[in-house]
Amino acid sequence: MRIFKGKDGLKLEEIITLKEPRGSSAKVLVSDGQVISWKNDCGEELLFTGSKTITTPWKALRGISVWSPQFRGLETREHPGLTKKIFWTLDNNSQSSVDLILKLKVEDLKTWPQSFELRLRISLSAGKLTLIPGLRNTNKKAFPFNLSLRNYLSVSDISEIRVEGLETLDYLDNLVNKERFTEQADAITFDSKVDRVYLSTPTKIAIIDHEKKRTFELRKGHLADAVVWNPWERKDKGLHYLDSGEYKNMLCVESAVIEKPILLQPGNQWNGCQELSIVSSSYYSGQLDPRKVLNGYK
Repeated sequence: MRIFKGKDGLKLEEIITLKEPRGSSAKVLVSDGQVISWKNDCGEELLFTGSKTITTPWKALRGISVWSPQFRGLETREHPGLTKKIFWTLDNNSQSSVDLILKLKVEDLKTWPQSFELRLRISLSAGKLTLIPGLRNTNKKAFPFNLSLRNYLSVSDISEIRVEGLETLDYLDNLVNKERFTEQADAITFDSKVDRVYLSTPTKIAIIDHEKKRTFELRKGHLADAVVWNPWERKDKGLHYLDSGEYKNMLCVESAVIEKPILLQPGNQWNGCQELSIVSSSYYSGQLDPRKVLNGYK
């Protein structure tokens, strides 16, 4: 564990390191509920953080983070919802897993009037990183919510990356006022900025990096949508963490609930699941037809 302070003097809680027997590891920043590192058994970093990392509250490292209860369509990329504005706390941890919890305080209810409790389990196993979010309604009324697990992945060269499993699906293009289109390509490739919300997606998506000879397999449950984003060369105001040219080495793919918010009844709890694993690149190419894998993972 490690204790440190942000530039504004606020104390950030411990960084917890997870390990598994074959040698892979992950680091979790408790205060932000965020995975800030995931390395394979060779010590190679699998997540993108950026060289201009800022470790002040709510502007922490990239990696993997939870954005909720409001998300796209309700707020912008720069306004992710309460989970990036309130400190998480540690509930429990072991060598290979950690349980975090986020509870609203009285002052938080001025921003979000519905009371809730959000839990997040992060667990590490050989070649796999699993996140299980669970949101419980502690309010007396039902409320709708959106949620996203935002994954910043480290890639060799964005122009050589293929994303398979989303072909033939409808998507909302955030670059064209959220206009709806249907994906026509047999895989998503990149030669300019992309910011799309794919709707009613399959439970398996593959991010294929031929240069590194590896594929990220993303498997998700109860997270119907997926976001694919790369900023390309455009210098957006909010991209303080990207140095010149770093867009080439990152791809953001998100497991999300966006188009159809979940209506959570009082006392009820919603649970989602995401697994990220590393497999051989050659195994997946052409095998992720969304019509064949829609029900592959619950």
